Amino acid sequence: MAMRWPGRSLSILIYHRVLAQPDPLLPDVVDARRFDRQMALLRRSFNVLPLATAVRALRNGTLPPRAACITFDDGYADNAEIALPILHAHGLSACFFIASAYLDGGRMWNDDVIEYVRQARGTELTLPGPDGFDGLKKLTIATPRDKVAAIGALLSALKYQPAARRQALVAAIAPAATPRLMMRSDQVVALHRAGMEIGAHTASHPILASVPDAAARADIVAGRAALEALIDAPVRLFAYPNGKPGRDYDARHTAMAAALGFDAAVSTLPGVARAGADLFQLPRFTPWDRTRLRFWLRLQHNIITST
Repeated sequence: MAMRWPGRSLSILIYHRVLAQPDPLLPDVVDARRFDRQMALLRRSFNVLPLATAVRALRNGTLPPRAACITFDDGYADNAEIALPILHAHGLSACFFIASAYLDGGRMWNDDVIEYVRQARGTELTLPGPDGFDGLKKLTIATPRDKVAAIGALLSALKYQPAARRQALVAAIAPAATPRLMMRSDQVVALHRAGMEIGAHTASHPILASVPDAAARADIVAGRAALEALIDAPVRLFAYPNGKPGRDYDARHTAMAAALGFDAAVSTLPGVARAGADLFQLPRFTPWDRTRLRFWLRLQHNIITST
């Protein structure tokens, strides 16, 4: 029996970084070559739209067939240095959701963890503290695969810790030589001038559901205000940090985003958006795939299986 193809839908892709070269400790992060191939395939096979245009089309019922958007979260410098020229080469645009407090030399805690494991020597990592590191005491780091697993274990252990405790734990291991990976303010301005969309992602990237409502709202407001001051233009799109509905944000925060005047907000719930979608919980998915065929199959699977 022939498969019935679903109606018109919007696929929104999430990226965080685009590396100059593959990194064995970040096997799921695209490098420039892989990103270039993905963008070529996306341009050939989809109608790639700016996110604001896609939101209007969803609202008005005018979404074109096989619509797609490209988004980036957090504000890594390689977005401007590596991703932007590739996007330009393919005539594509993207929306960059930037956590403003990390601009101009800030570091995200997860990058400190990655560099801690990267710089570790020997075959076993003994974590500091009399009771271990939030329950972890020793991690095997004999091979690159072991180090990838160790990074995953540490990130999982820390992600949902209270912010002050997480900061203290990371400070105990943060290497002095952690690279400065986030954008400068002038790179945000350059993205905007290049025709890219700039979206808000809070100032300090808190898990909104874990902080008081007033603090969550203030962080959202501060992040947008900082970006608007930089680009001298309204910022109308928002991405929830981490972005898992019910875990990282909830109905209080979708209401905040709407009340603050954003046009739409995006989550990290996999799937596609169709007519009638909640514009303040638009689904997105990450193309982890390492070959063009798997990337293509994931795009198709995401469309077919989403309801």
